[in-house]
Amino acid sequence: MARKSHFDPQRVREEIAIAAARLIAEDGLDYATAKRKAARQVVGETRVAGEWLPDNDQIEEEIREYQSLFQGDSQPALLRRLRVVAVDWMERLAPFNPYLTGAVLGGTAGEYSDVHLQVFCDNPKEVAIYLLNANIQYDVSETRHFAGRGYVETLSFLWRPPGERAADPVGIHLALYETDDLRGAVRADARGRTARANLQAVQALLDGDELTSFIN
Repeated sequence: MARKSHFDPQRVREEIAIAAARLIAEDGLDYATAKRKAARQVVGETRVAGEWLPDNDQIEEEIREYQSLFQGDSQPALLRRLRVVAVDWMERLAPFNPYLTGAVLGGTAGEYSDVHLQVFCDNPKEVAIYLLNANIQYDVSETRHFAGRGYVETLSFLWRPPGERAADPVGIHLALYETDDLRGAVRADARGRTARANLQAVQALLDGDELTSFIN
């Protein structure tokens, strides 16, 4: 392994964050994959110590900067379309207490982004029954619990909004939680941001009331 003592850790983290942001914005990579690939591009090694890696918040800020500079003509419209789809499905799933999370909420969603919803109900299996009754074909997978308590079942499907026959379908993922999981789930982090938003909050984003707790 090459010695890195002559590198400035802060500068290396910045370069990795910039490279990862470009990979996410242009190629749709997830944060973890983009971070590893960017680290190889910048440092030239397959494994990089954690101290040299940027956190997701730093990468997110670089994504915003990249989108502002290079995708300013297209990204806002893509983001709005995804939020419209999110509101549509949150209305459909209202009995199951849906919350939006991820890049569509945070404002960095782009061409390759999906809609990620968390639903909280006494019997999560009822969500699957709802989709079956609506003739929605879905795949089943698992998503890590937002509080780190194992994994939760996740239902995923493609959805093309009515009237958009020529448009690409949107991927939608429903992470199924128990009602009790909602307690404390919307607490703000150290920067005053929450990781999820209910229907009213997402509708406010669409109506132009940019809620700073979600986007700053």
